[in-house]
Amino acid sequence: MNATPSDTPAAGAWAPRTTRRHGGFTLVEILIVVVILGVLAAIVIPQFTNASDNAQRSAFVTTLKQFIRSAELYRQENGGYLEDAATGTIPTGFDAYVDPDKWAQGPTIGGQWDSEFEDAGGITSGIGVVFDGTGATRDDAYMAEIDAVIDDGDVTTGKFRRIASGRYYAVIEE
Repeated sequence: MNATPSDTPAAGAWAPRTTRRHGGFTLVEILIVVVILGVLAAIVIPQFTNASDNAQRSAFVTTLKQFIRSAELYRQENGGYLEDAATGTIPTGFDAYVDPDKWAQGPTIGGQWDSEFEDAGGITSGIGVVFDGTGATRDDAYMAEIDAVIDDGDVTTGKFRRIASGRYYAVIEE
């Protein structure tokens, strides 16, 4: 059907402009979504990081407590404390009481497991973690958070303490 002169607007007359919108998004809409996602990520990611840190600390405390109970059982059954083994090396005979792979993997917070016997730090027996510069290293502030769960929150005193630089132990016997 052809348009008649009465169907078309007169010159200079206002005519509504019809545009057909396609199914895509405009650049501005996409940028708004990206900004919103960025803001949400900035809020959520630190919370996940903090949750991960808390999980590592909790796993460390749980494993340390298991090792302490096992060392006490070792003492009852063998009549003596664990030997002073090299850092990262499971004490002789202790593999019958704990999973040797768990000992070898090291703590979830980094460092290496260690046992002490008649240590110069003033303890008769203890199990702890040594940060020797390889891998993750933790400071007194970080370890004080762990100490607050185990003991008194002070790494210089109590049942969980620093016996030397980078060496934090649960004291089994003074």
